[in-house]
Amino acid sequence: MLRIGALVSGGGTNLQAVLDNIESGYLSNCSVVAVISSRPDAYALKRAERYGIPAICLRRKDFDSLDDYDAAIIEYFEKHRVDLVIMAGFLSILGKKFSEHYRNRAINIHPSLIPSFCGKGFYGLIPHKKALEYGVKVTGATVHFVEAEADTGPIILQKPVYINDDDTPETLQKRVMEEAEWKILPETIKLFSEGRLVVEGRKVRIKR
Repeated sequence: MLRIGALVSGGGTNLQAVLDNIESGYLSNCSVVAVISSRPDAYALKRAERYGIPAICLRRKDFDSLDDYDAAIIEYFEKHRVDLVIMAGFLSILGKKFSEHYRNRAINIHPSLIPSFCGKGFYGLIPHKKALEYGVKVTGATVHFVEAEADTGPIILQKPVYINDDDTPETLQKRVMEEAEWKILPETIKLFSEGRLVVEGRKVRIKR
C-alpha cells in the first residue's frame, strides 16, 4: 500500500480528485495518510477531516527558518510513514532539506505546460491570466518531481488544454483542472505506486 502525504493551501480540489480515484478503485493500492496545510482556513483541511485523515496546519511564518519549516513537515510525514508527497496547490516555498529528503518521492501539479508560465509567483489564476495575455493557443497542466527551485524538477506527465476565444482566467482555470489536473495527478500516483517511473537526469521514463 502506497502511503501518501498531501501538502495543500486552498480548496483541495486536487486532493479530492486523488481521494475520488482511491474510492473508485483506480488507486486501489494507495491511501492518503496525512495532510499538511499552510493556511488554517484551507477548505482542504475539512476534506481531510471528512475522510478521517490526520491533518494539521503548519504556517511558514511560525518558524524561524526555512530549514525549521522543512524539518517540521518532514517530521509529521515521517510520523505517518509517508512514501509519496503530493503538492496539491501548496503555496509555500520549501527548501533543500525537504527536496533532498523526498528526492524523487515528492510530486507537484502545476497549471501550465512547463516551462511556460511557471516558477516563483505563478500560482492560482496567474498562469491562466498570463497564457491568455500572451495569446497561446494551448495550455494545460504538468506533474513533475519536486526540486528546491519552483517548478524545475523532472517532468513526469503533461496534458494539453486548448484555449477558447471567449476564455477568461476563471473559465480556463476550471477547464485545466477538469480536463488535465484531475486526470494526470492520479495517473502519476498510479505509475509511481507501480514502480514504473525511472528518473534519468532531467528525463522521466515510464516503464511499460
